[in-house]
Amino acid sequence: MLPIKDLNRPLRAPHVNRILLIVNIVIFAVYWFSDNGIFLSPGIAEVIAEAFVMVPQEVLHGQRLYTLITSMFMHASWLHLFGNMIFLYIFGDNIEDIFGHGSYLLFYIFSGLAAAFTHILSILFAPMLSELLGIPFFASLEDGVVGASGAISGVLGAYLVLYPKAKILTLVTYFILPIPAIIFLGVWFLLQWLYMLFDVSGGVAYWVHIGGFVVGIILALAFGLGKKKARKAYLR
Repeated sequence: MLPIKDLNRPLRAPHVNRILLIVNIVIFAVYWFSDNGIFLSPGIAEVIAEAFVMVPQEVLHGQRLYTLITSMFMHASWLHLFGNMIFLYIFGDNIEDIFGHGSYLLFYIFSGLAAAFTHILSILFAPMLSELLGIPFFASLEDGVVGASGAISGVLGAYLVLYPKAKILTLVTYFILPIPAIIFLGVWFLLQWLYMLFDVSGGVAYWVHIGGFVVGIILALAFGLGKKKARKAYLR
């Protein structure tokens, strides 16, 4: 299922969401052009990869902690970037609409941080999880992690809480269908669990998605619903 558009117009211009989109795209474009020797020196790509990628082992030793944030703005391929940005574009504006510009940025960063730590914990407890579920988990603390998916998963979790009935125009095989957000996002979350359990696509940090989504739900319940109710009362 590929989301195309949500039928849920925000009242507030999503300036922060637009900036996040631009920053992610520009950083990867610079990296890609440099890595392929187009216009830019290949050394730039090496610097970006060295500076931006988060390595769990380093974080656990208190080293390069800033990469917990910089890694949110780095992607592995154009397809990886496209998949993340289309979800951010469709769902992020409405979450910014409720939280406000500054609070939305904090929400986004916090969701990404929580998702990164969920991934690290999943590696630390991989033997226990493997024994408990009877499924081997393959992950290393030395493998670098990049991508905005943890923070964006937080956005999706918040959207589920704040706009469960909103319609999401979704490409399903050859058809475009209006699917309620609670169904679209519920299926998306279920798929993350199934992909994680059966390792459908190796190399994807599905615990990042799961952790970010759960944190987004918690933050929306704790703060978002109150903000949404307060704005409704103000507009009456």
